[in-house]
Amino acid sequence: MRQIYITGRGGPEKLQIREAADPSSAAGELRIRVRAIGINFADILARQGLYPDAPKLPCVVGYEVAGVVDAVGADQDAHWIGREVFALTRFGGYADCVVVPAAQVFAKPAALSFEQAAAVPVNYLTAWQLLVVVGALRAGETVLIHNAGGGVGLAAIDVARHVGATIYGTASAGKHAFLRERGLHAAIDYRGKDWRPELMRLSGDRGVELIIDPLGGRHWKRSYRALRHTGRLGMFGISRVTESWLIGPLRLLDVVAGLPLFNPISLMNDNRAVFGVNLGHLWHEVDKIRAWMQDVLAGIDDGWVRPHVDRAFGFEQVGEAQAYIEARRNTGKVVLTVAS
Repeated sequence: MRQIYITGRGGPEKLQIREAADPSSAAGELRIRVRAIGINFADILARQGLYPDAPKLPCVVGYEVAGVVDAVGADQDAHWIGREVFALTRFGGYADCVVVPAAQVFAKPAALSFEQAAAVPVNYLTAWQLLVVVGALRAGETVLIHNAGGGVGLAAIDVARHVGATIYGTASAGKHAFLRERGLHAAIDYRGKDWRPELMRLSGDRGVELIIDPLGGRHWKRSYRALRHTGRLGMFGISRVTESWLIGPLRLLDVVAGLPLFNPISLMNDNRAVFGVNLGHLWHEVDKIRAWMQDVLAGIDDGWVRPHVDRAFGFEQVGEAQAYIEARRNTGKVVLTVAS
């Protein structure tokens, strides 16, 4: 098999394809010949040395794949062999062959391509957890989706439409028309100006019931101040860390220095809530993840889950693919494809 290693901290040049023996599937596992791999911003942070959860370098990252099962553990039903599936991987997903616990594998809907299926697990499970499970978004409420043009952002638009919420989103101006077609009620340009006055105008100076924010640091303070009473702030990333003027892991210090301090008394007096989501810390809750995925799969069947792949790069183009995301050029998911 081939795997894509991060060989050291730095730019896309630190990604290297290496050959290795095919893994064997042990008890409780399925082996998948990979056809598509989902790329997430966490993968880029890992390459830059800014993702604390990443394995020690050199390492293979990657949280999601789609492909065909070609081997099963001794305790698994042989009916899996030959089935098209998608799966969550606890790292190791940047490969053309992976072994995954069966509990983290799902049958691929026939309506989805391998590329679309690889765009489902991280984006839609994160969006479902943010908006429905913890964010408790209800019909008639209003949500602000920061980075609405990203993979989680588009998934969140689908979920919010399904719930029946009013949806606002921040994105660069060039993405606004597409986002409105996807279901955004109003798009706010965040580049070069403060998004908050426009949000307050749209909400009649009341703020919104839910904000999901992957940016981190000082930006969370601004989002909190834009909440309506009974509002909730869902935090799920620190992408702003890549914009720091500091070098290497010191960038994390810049983000930490700007973190808000949420006082319990203030939260009570404001009637607001804050929470965090990190799908990578839920491997001990696979039963919950599977239940959420059943809701997402039902959404695929019903047509309201619409995974959008902005661009697919070949396996050997991984450096170019990550650079494309770093430049904020994508609207939706970016995936790697593996020739069959």
